[in-house]
Amino acid sequence: MNGNRFGRLFQVTTYGESHGDAMGVTVSGCPAGLELDEDDVQAELDRRKPGQSMITTSRGEPDAVSINSGIQDGYTTGTPIGMVIENKDARSGKYEPYVTAPRPSHGDFTYSAKFGTRNWGGGGRSSARETVNWVAAGAIAKKVLETEGVQVKAHVNQIGDIEAPEVTFEEMLEHTEENEVRCADPETAEEMRERIDEYQQEGDSIGGSIYFEAQGVPRGLGAPRFDSFPSRLGQAMMSIPATTAFEFGLGKEAREWTGKDRNEDWEFDDEGNPVPEGNKHGGLQGGITTGQPIYGEVTWHAPTSIPKQQRTVDWETGEEKEIQVVGRHDPVLPPRAVPVVEAMLNLTILDFMLLGGRINPDRLDDQPGEYDTDYHPSSPENE
Repeated sequence: MNGNRFGRLFQVTTYGESHGDAMGVTVSGCPAGLELDEDDVQAELDRRKPGQSMITTSRGEPDAVSINSGIQDGYTTGTPIGMVIENKDARSGKYEPYVTAPRPSHGDFTYSAKFGTRNWGGGGRSSARETVNWVAAGAIAKKVLETEGVQVKAHVNQIGDIEAPEVTFEEMLEHTEENEVRCADPETAEEMRERIDEYQQEGDSIGGSIYFEAQGVPRGLGAPRFDSFPSRLGQAMMSIPATTAFEFGLGKEAREWTGKDRNEDWEFDDEGNPVPEGNKHGGLQGGITTGQPIYGEVTWHAPTSIPKQQRTVDWETGEEKEIQVVGRHDPVLPPRAVPVVEAMLNLTILDFMLLGGRINPDRLDDQPGEYDTDYHPSSPENE
C-alpha cells in the first residue's frame, strides 16, 4: 500500500490499523535544536482522543504517546522522530458480521476489492483512528512554527443547517475549546449540541464543516501549478476521512462574484510594500502566499456508522442482509476533527517554509558548522 507519507522536506510516514497493536508515525526533516518532549505532543492528542463527551465515541483510548527516537536531552537532533500510540480498547468482535458483508458507504468493499484482503477490525487502515498519527506529527510542526511567529486555529462553523456567524481569530483562540462542539460562538454551540443530540437519539448522524485560519505565514511560499500552496493544502485536507469539500478564500461563493467585485486593488503598507486592499483570496494568489491570513473551510459528511437498520449483501453466502452497525461511533465528526485540521495546516505550512528556505532544514539556530551549542549534550566525564 502506497500513500502513507505526507510532505517533501518535513516528511510524515504513518502506520497502524484501528484495532491493531498500535498506531505509529515517523517524522523526518525536523530541524535540530527544537525543545520537545512527550507532553508537547500529548497536549494535542488529548484534544483529538475519543471519549471526551457524549457526542464522541465512548472508545476508551488514552492515546498516550511514546517518543522513541530523534530526541537527546530534551532537544530534537535532526534525525527521524519515532512516535508510538498503543491501542488499548479495541473490540473487534462487533465487526465480525461485516467481514464479507460490507457496511453501507464504508471502505469495506473497496479495500477488499483492491487488495483481496483487509484488516476488518474497526475499519482497519481506513479508520479515522489513523489521524492520531497526524495530530502527533502536527504537534511537532506547530512547535517549530511558533518559533517563527506562525499561529493556526480552527473551529466548527456549521453542523447540519446550523451555521455560526463569522468570528475573529482572537475569538477562536478564546472560545473554541470552551465547549464540546468546538464552535467559537457560544450561543451557536448550544444550538449545535441540541441538534446533534436529536440525531443521536434517533440513531442517526449529521455532517458539518470547520473553518480554519493561519496568521503570520510569510509571503512567497508555494509554486505555480502542481506545487501551489492551495493544491498541496487541498490534498492535506481532503486526506482526512469523510471530507467532501475543501475551499479557501471566497471558496464556492466566488462563482457569484464578478471579476471587478472580487479583484482587490493594490496599496502600500506602512513599510512601503504592495499589499491587496482586502483578502477575498484567502491569503493565496497565483498559488503563492501573500503574507495575509490564510483561511478556508473543510466539509464532512455524516458519519456512516449508524445504528439505524440498513441493507447489505454477503458475497460469501450470496445473501441479502438487514444489518445494524452497532459499536462505539461518533454521531458527528467536526468537533474531534478540529485538531486534525490544525495539524494538517501546520504540516503544510512548515513543509513550504523549509522548501522556501525560510527555516534552516538542519537546525533551528541557523548556525551551520557550529558544534558547541546550548543544546549539544555534555560529556558525562566532564560533569
